[in-house]
Amino acid sequence: MTNNPDLAFQVKAQEEIKRNGKEPVLGGQLRTKAAWVDESLCIGCTYCSCVATNTFVMEPIFGRARAVRQDGDSSRVIQEAIDTCPVNCIDWVKFEDLDDFRAQLEAKSIRPLGLPPLM
Repeated sequence: MTNNPDLAFQVKAQEEIKRNGKEPVLGGQLRTKAAWVDESLCIGCTYCSCVATNTFVMEPIFGRARAVRQDGDSSRVIQEAIDTCPVNCIDWVKFEDLDDFRAQLEAKSIRPLGLPPLM
């Protein structure tokens, strides 16, 4: 052991958190999960967007709910919005899975609500 006081300035006290931009900060803590709406199942009831107004919006073209801001509301409020969904199309998912879910949703043929399916 050496008694070098300069070592105190060279050693990190805590490991740095490496963020990838998908973990929104709310209340000073990182969220461990994200809200995801399976728009192919959504019936456009607007309940979630009325409860968690900063997280969910109604997508104007297809008339379905979409989570647009993960740090918009507290986890408690988002959970309340999830609980109000009559078709259970909103779930908590891992942030790193959001891109995969988006790709799966884009692969589905979603039509605007109120229009007959394509034949």
